[in-house]
Amino acid sequence: MSEENKMQTELEQTQNGHISNSAALDDEQRVKVLSPGMLVAKRFFRNKLAMVGLVILVTMFLFSFLGGMIAPYSESKVFRKNDYILKDYAMMARNTDFLYTNAEGKEFPSIAGAKMILAVNNGEETFEAKDVTYSLIKEGEELYQIAQLTPVASVLTMKGKNTFTAEEGSAVTEAVRNGYEAAVKQKETSFEADGVIYYIVKNGKQSAISIMDRTALASKKVFSADNGVELSYEFKLNAQKAWSSKASSFTADGTVYEMEIQGGTGFVSLNGEEYAIMSDYAVRPVGNEALPLHFIKVVQEAVLAEERGIQYVDENGSTVDYKIETKGNEYRIRSEQITQLNDDFAAPSKAHWLGTDGHGMDVLTRLMYGGRISLMIGFVAIAIEVLIGILVGGIAGYFGKWVDTILMRVVDIVICIPAMPLYIIVGSIMDYYQIDPRIRIYLLCAILGLVNWPPIARMVRGQILSFREQEFMTATEATGIRVSRRIFKHLIPNVIPNLIVIATMGLGEIIIMEATLSFLGIGVKFPYASWGNIINSVNDVFVMTNYWFVWIPAGFLILITVLGFNFVGDGLRDAFDPKMKR
Repeated sequence: MSEENKMQTELEQTQNGHISNSAALDDEQRVKVLSPGMLVAKRFFRNKLAMVGLVILVTMFLFSFLGGMIAPYSESKVFRKNDYILKDYAMMARNTDFLYTNAEGKEFPSIAGAKMILAVNNGEETFEAKDVTYSLIKEGEELYQIAQLTPVASVLTMKGKNTFTAEEGSAVTEAVRNGYEAAVKQKETSFEADGVIYYIVKNGKQSAISIMDRTALASKKVFSADNGVELSYEFKLNAQKAWSSKASSFTADGTVYEMEIQGGTGFVSLNGEEYAIMSDYAVRPVGNEALPLHFIKVVQEAVLAEERGIQYVDENGSTVDYKIETKGNEYRIRSEQITQLNDDFAAPSKAHWLGTDGHGMDVLTRLMYGGRISLMIGFVAIAIEVLIGILVGGIAGYFGKWVDTILMRVVDIVICIPAMPLYIIVGSIMDYYQIDPRIRIYLLCAILGLVNWPPIARMVRGQILSFREQEFMTATEATGIRVSRRIFKHLIPNVIPNLIVIATMGLGEIIIMEATLSFLGIGVKFPYASWGNIINSVNDVFVMTNYWFVWIPAGFLILITVLGFNFVGDGLRDAFDPKMKR
């Protein structure tokens, strides 16, 4: 019975179809069983290089999209560190301008200061500013008292006789008359009468008698005092007179001060304690912190002694070393200070597996987020290319004649546009209008897609020109199917295999182009990361040779990603080829 059953089974199988014991992929029975899609998949998955490329791409997608989610840092997180750096603490320079000290209750406008300098340079004793006449009283070298002249009388001299005319609200006393005549005989320009100093201004036969009201003190000496003490007009005047006469003391405001002169500096003390410094040099802080008087004294002594450094004990009892450097006509007083800096170009460590970049950001995290943008730009740009290419190529290939001619001439024009200069021009325009970096990414996708679609359009056109003459298209016409359905339902699907191959291999080209544009600074902008602008941060030989961990990983990711797309594209091309026998 068993033999009969076996024979019956074989007979039924023979009647149902041909039986083969072969396991080959191109076996007749297997070809009948597998669908075309399965055949393509089988061929693709048996291609070792295609599998390598697929593994690379899956790894890159996981690294970029999943890695960014689990990364402990954000894309733009900046890491800081404390370090000692040499910073400017104070500056010292010789003063060459007049400094003005107003008398109590008086104002001396800046425009009057400019007029005063002209008068000094021209050797004049008076000058006018804002309808006010001022007199210069020279008290010493580069030291002037500025007095405002208030006319009290005018004098007309005729045949040796003086006629006095008092100004409104003033009176000419006998003492004033005698003082004026005595001053004129002795050829003096001022005199004192009734305890008041008068000043004579001659203009031909007429003269003016004015009261001198001291307004300001002009000097090139720089005064420094401790604890914000405001030095008075009289103090500065008498201190400079004492300095000119090399006196060891002077009196101001009823107080006696001692002075010690060293070179061009006068150190003023009160009851044995430092009170003020008068010098040709100005010592100013770099920051907002006021400088202690003792520090200014130590610095000036060191500069006068041509020393290159000082040790200063501050108010907390700490000893600070300062270096004195020259910069042009200035002296820079510098010290090492603890400052918080970006932890840039930090070497790989447990906290940062690939170190940090020039902005103090984690390189590994930036690579993850940069992969997102690079891959996104590639896919969006390719999608735009394929969409435009299918529309233009499909319409041109199906309708032919004048429609084909016009659309192909458009394709020729777009192909003739120089891509790189166009990218540079558009990038410069976006820089000029300061386009938001996020919007800039989308514009970059659009530009890359709008420039690179002509090859796809030509391929689609050529394929459709071949397919439209075949029998299945004659059948669609006979059944009355509308034109749009013929193109996009029956023609375009036959072009899809070639489109997939071209799009897959074009992705690598788009990624390389994006990296190039970002490297040139016209692509993705900081703070957003892409593999291209990560490499762009390495813009000099020193960084390139000493901080390999910043740019080599990004370059390696671009390399293997493009290789992955090329391997997958080659595998798809081989799988879709019906003549391939694997």
